[in-house]
Amino acid sequence: MAADFWASTQRRYWQFSKEQLAELRDKLDGDKTLVQQCPLPDRRLLSYFFNTQLVKLGKRMQIRQQAIATAQVYIRRFYIKVPIRHTNPYIVIATALYLACKMEESPQHIRVVVQEARAVWSGSEHLPTQPSFADQQDLIPLDVSKLGEFEFYLISEMNSQLIVHHPYRTLQELQATLNMAPDEISLASLVINDHYLTDLPLLNPPHVIAVTAIFLALTLKPTQGGLQATVATAAALSNTPQLFKNTSSADIRTPDMTSNKVQNFVAWLAEGEVDITAVVDCSQELISLYEILEQYKETMCKEQIAACMKKRGLI
Repeated sequence: MAADFWASTQRRYWQFSKEQLAELRDKLDGDKTLVQQCPLPDRRLLSYFFNTQLVKLGKRMQIRQQAIATAQVYIRRFYIKVPIRHTNPYIVIATALYLACKMEESPQHIRVVVQEARAVWSGSEHLPTQPSFADQQDLIPLDVSKLGEFEFYLISEMNSQLIVHHPYRTLQELQATLNMAPDEISLASLVINDHYLTDLPLLNPPHVIAVTAIFLALTLKPTQGGLQATVATAAALSNTPQLFKNTSSADIRTPDMTSNKVQNFVAWLAEGEVDITAVVDCSQELISLYEILEQYKETMCKEQIAACMKKRGLI
């Protein structure tokens, strides 16, 4: 196992620029007729839906967060190689979690995964009072060999490059250095969890994500104006990314960064080799995610996915 991210397959083969990702997805959506016939929600809303389903299954099986995070990365990698409209996303989610548990040394029996997935997505607990079209479908086949076959397909599309480096380790290493309080550590962990809903795992190294999470944890406040304050701070940073290379902590006076802890963080950031522009970009990506999630409606996502699968003969 590669302990060093910089020598890992994740760094060499699964880090892209935004332009490269856009080009890959444009190729996947080349069949415009199919795209029009099978409309799907915004990619970020779709990612959130996949995540909610993955977490439902993971909690039912008492899976650790790191295995769930690895499964989220597998799903995102898979869907830059294979069009979503050509698959049954529920099988993708279940298989990704099954494989991730193996890789994170907490294996689950394939029969258990199939049984629990069927219970989550086909059982009575998943049915609302008025069952929708999507809820009435047999989304996971009873035959466990189907999941086994899809596991090989998933591994093949990822070129057997299954080791995933996560930001959690960096966060743990920086807690003492930055004198983070327990509530700040908890909030930073939640931000790291949220970044898996975006393309950030494919765009940035784990340490950049961890630093971004710490930045947001230190600047976000449990008030109505917390998000707006963070937006203003990120905007100020993006306008002056070189400021910190030539400024001491005593000179820093950017908006909403007046607390000693935030100033110490910025001073630490200036002294290091972390890409400040990347941190700003990650912050803005996460903030835009939180804004678009206000439009999220699970029923709509569920119905559109089910309609697409039915048109494609996948259920």
